[in-house]
Amino acid sequence: MLRLALFFLIVSIIAGLFGFGGISSAAAGMAKILFFIAVIICVVLFAMVLIGVGAVSK
Repeated sequence: MLRLALFFLIVSIIAGLFGFGGISSAAAGMAKILFFIAVIICVVLFAMVLIGVGAVSK
């Protein structure tokens, strides 16, 4: 997911350099959304590891 966010960021920068403002802002918005989704997933998984959800217990 972070790879896709980075792709949209690069597309946004290139579109901005060539003067395509609408495409640039749309790609930047998608990059922001995907980045924050990835951060939320990372935090949730980290919290699950800390509380031991899914751990194998004997």
